[in-house]
Amino acid sequence: MAILALGALLSGCGGVPEQPAAPENGVTAGAPASTTTPEPAPSPSSAAKPSKTAVKNDNYSFEFAYPAQAAAIPALAQWFEGHRAALIAELDKDTAAFRKEAADGDFEFRPYESTHEWQVVTDTPRFLSLSAETWVYTGGAHGSPGYDAIVWDKAAGQRLKPTDVFTSTDAIQRAIGAPFCAAIDKEREKRRGAPVVRSDDSFDACPKVADATLILGSTDRQTIDRIGLLVGPYVAGPYAEGTFEVTLPVTDALLAAVKPAYRDAFGTK
Repeated sequence: MAILALGALLSGCGGVPEQPAAPENGVTAGAPASTTTPEPAPSPSSAAKPSKTAVKNDNYSFEFAYPAQAAAIPALAQWFEGHRAALIAELDKDTAAFRKEAADGDFEFRPYESTHEWQVVTDTPRFLSLSAETWVYTGGAHGSPGYDAIVWDKAAGQRLKPTDVFTSTDAIQRAIGAPFCAAIDKEREKRRGAPVVRSDDSFDACPKVADATLILGSTDRQTIDRIGLLVGPYVAGPYAEGTFEVTLPVTDALLAAVKPAYRDAFGTK
């Protein structure tokens, strides 16, 4: 998985050296508390360390990690610990049921796999933006890669979905739907060896922003000035075509879709 590459793509944070800004329309494979500008948050204390958990037994293998910047925020670390515990509990339940089903049906039990690797996308005075690449296998023909993302609002001390800082997903779609589709088509053409022709096949259609995982990025670690759209299998193409990662700049049109209370934390390019 290209976890470090994704972090470098949007910020260069989280222990990854600062990278030059990616092309503005590039594609790579693979309730606020205050409207005042918050003071920059202190750096994570030296006591804060990355957290990594690995569990392997007869029923499943499980890996879960989150970075020091998240561990340094008690409320956020508590959420990660709870999320990890919930994932393990779900694995315990699901694999026990699958093992019984395999025994009753006289077929082979295949251990599950579950990986959730969180990293810093960017760390600005207002937001700590985090994303995860995931891998889940539940005994079928192949596993499935995926994505997740959260934002920590330092001013409010609140965990948000990246889309929560916008007025609506429809507003995001109106602002970036066309360049998002163009970027996806460009990559699909590269992978397929032919231009995309619209048809009844959903793999030839423009994917919706709502079907992607949105992450907030920055080129200067001061303002959110670009976003990432992470597209999993079967959204823009068949499983064999893999995942898509699109980076787009924050434009005036996208800034207009940001909730007023958060606009000071954004910058346009």
